[in-house]
Amino acid sequence: MVNRLRWNSRYKIVADLRQGWIKFHHTLRRWLLLLTGKHLVWTTQNGVEIAVAKGTKPQSPYDFVVKYREPGKRWRTPKHIHLIVELYVKEAYDKALTHQLRNHLLNVFNQVQPITVYPPSLQYFQPAHATQFQALNAVGEMTVEFLLVVSELIFIQEKTNYKTGSLTYDLYKAFGVKDRFSVIHMATYRGR
Repeated sequence: MVNRLRWNSRYKIVADLRQGWIKFHHTLRRWLLLLTGKHLVWTTQNGVEIAVAKGTKPQSPYDFVVKYREPGKRWRTPKHIHLIVELYVKEAYDKALTHQLRNHLLNVFNQVQPITVYPPSLQYFQPAHATQFQALNAVGEMTVEFLLVVSELIFIQEKTNYKTGSLTYDLYKAFGVKDRFSVIHMATYRGR
């Protein structure tokens, strides 16, 4: 009996040290991100960090850019085309569930508001929202959790910068209704 108590005591010390190290690592990681101009908004279940950086649009003092980084990779900026192609991959797997996800995203767009402070925070997303679409994680490169968080941040960014319209909303509204060529063209069009 005494041996078990010693082992449990050592185990608890090791577990406490590990938790302390993890908290220290997360704090250090946030400070390093701040030094590079990024603000961590969310980390997904599989370790993808989603952050925002200050934008450059002169007409909007609260402009920001969404960035993400998969474990062991560099920071990237998600584009509209990436999100739409991912939805098409998921649609090929389960059309009805993907269209429910699209409808959920359209609802999110209607719920979020423009921001008046920087950095932004998530206004609508809850981890439970991703569980109803979890079957879609079986295909594609992006999890539903990732799509929900990134899409919400892009919605917030577009509502903040463009009071009268939103490309992402129009894309999601056209997804599953219009032909793929039209939707993909809309996602890649840059107004040239």
